[in-house]
Amino acid sequence: MMQRSEEADPGYEFNDNAWAKVLEAVDQTYTELVAYQEQLEQKNSQLEELRQFLSSVMSSVSDVLVVVDRGRVIEQTGGSFDRLASGNRTDWSGKSFDDLVHPGSFPIFKETIERAISTHERAVVEIDIETEDGDSPFELSIAPRLNERGKSVGAVIVGRPLGELRRAYSELEESHVTLKETQAQLVRNEKLAGLGRLVAGVAHELNNPISFVYANTHALEKSATKLETYFNAVTGGAPRDELITLRQELRLDRAVSNLRTAITGAKDGAERVRDIVEDLRRLSADGSGELVDFDLVTTTRLAVDWVARGTKTPVNIVFEKGDAPIAYGNPGHVQQIVMNLVQNAIDALAAIDEPQITLSHKIDGDWAILKVCDNGPGIPSTIATSVFDPFFTTKPVGKGTGLGLSISHKIAQEHGGDLTLCEPETGGSCFCLKLRRKPAP
Repeated sequence: MMQRSEEADPGYEFNDNAWAKVLEAVDQTYTELVAYQEQLEQKNSQLEELRQFLSSVMSSVSDVLVVVDRGRVIEQTGGSFDRLASGNRTDWSGKSFDDLVHPGSFPIFKETIERAISTHERAVVEIDIETEDGDSPFELSIAPRLNERGKSVGAVIVGRPLGELRRAYSELEESHVTLKETQAQLVRNEKLAGLGRLVAGVAHELNNPISFVYANTHALEKSATKLETYFNAVTGGAPRDELITLRQELRLDRAVSNLRTAITGAKDGAERVRDIVEDLRRLSADGSGELVDFDLVTTTRLAVDWVARGTKTPVNIVFEKGDAPIAYGNPGHVQQIVMNLVQNAIDALAAIDEPQITLSHKIDGDWAILKVCDNGPGIPSTIATSVFDPFFTTKPVGKGTGLGLSISHKIAQEHGGDLTLCEPETGGSCFCLKLRRKPAP
């Protein structure tokens, strides 16, 4: 019997090669499985981190977050939901969101969420929700939840409590009203402070015409006494010669002539007092009237005149020739701006040998522009950006409130204009007031 030689058996060689390939394939598959396992573990780790991140985000959201199915059964909660409903149940998963809705709000809530789910459109509804603190108004934003085929499988409800929000709005409104009242009070106080600086000038201005009226009334009284003496003699039947002598002694011809002069003088003095009082009344008005067209040059001169009356510093005030713009606004408030600018300029010129304030007007398109410049020491660039800040002042303590420029700047902006610190042409400081010439379209 013949023996088979292994070296000569081709099938045996074939089986060895096949097993080698199988083992190689197994090794490769195992390597791939290991690599896949590592990737899977890495993906799982990333997913876990993402889940924790989303969980922390959802728990930190201040709004109520609820995921429900089509039957409004709660599948997941987040945000402040647990704090909202903790007094009722500890686990709302699998419970109906309807149990939270106040019966009076349920019909509109049901209609809204069903419409959002069926139309695939976001909806917003305001309802009352029963919380552990009682019924509370909520604004619910309801968005449809879609699956991979685009079919609605439920909704995502984001709710915002309106009670705190409304209280916050109410407090904000009260604060806004208080702020407006405070600002109005600051404007009045600043104006009163300006008026206080004018008391001496006002007293002087009133004293002159009043003294003139008094002197003329005294002359009228003397003339009236002479006339009474003469007419008493006439009515008493005095003879003609005696009346002629009495007329000469009393100097009635001169008295009658002076009578007209005294009446004219008294009238002029009274009219001067009336004009001063009228100017003062306009100046001290609270400026709450409606906006009107007014002559900016006339308003500027009136404000400058009042400041000049109340100052003891001799200042040369120059009005440059230019345009005569008609501005649109509140002339009382604009007077306050001009008074503040001129008063500040006068204060800055206290140590100047030849102090001068120059005012100029011009028209630039739809704008009326006033420039108030002085030849004082000027404003350093280091503080130029702070001059309009409230309570900022370079004056000594007790010499200024630091509100004049700030309030003036605010008034200018409320008029739709602006008050800026502009570049002076010949040194000193210069302010530019820009006002509308007509209402904005």
